[in-house]
Amino acid sequence: MIGERMVQRVSSTKGFAKVAPHVIPALDRAVHRLTRGKVLVSAQMLPGVILTAKGARSGVPRRTPLACMPEEGGREWILIGSNFGRTDHPAWTHNLLAHPDAEISWKGTDIPVRARLLEGEERAAVWKRLLAFWPPYATYQERVEREIRVFRISRRDS
Repeated sequence: MIGERMVQRVSSTKGFAKVAPHVIPALDRAVHRLTRGKVLVSAQMLPGVILTAKGARSGVPRRTPLACMPEEGGREWILIGSNFGRTDHPAWTHNLLAHPDAEISWKGTDIPVRARLLEGEERAAVWKRLLAFWPPYATYQERVEREIRVFRISRRDS
């Protein structure tokens, strides 16, 4: 699909990495609110969730629109802390490390979840699938010295 390849190329550029973190999340939050949780603009190319996690230091709930890779028939999702290939880990990853119990909005449904940072062989296996799912992640990793954090979030029994 030409459109998808073009979006992948554009999303791999340094210019996109500078602009996108300021525009895409704000646009996603606004559209998500207006559609009562049914639409995320960024999810037109990649599946997406709105993550609500407590701030690592403040404990205040923080809402962050994120791309995800769904797994296990809607019981688990993979979240990627790529930060659009910027040098620092995104704040939401610090929040999940400090407070792994969180909530996502997935296709208009609020779901309690627990996050787990993937490491070692498990991370390597998921990373390989992520690169097939969205190839620009390879460019993001090449651009930074840090290892991009990858989380598996799973439904919690409420």
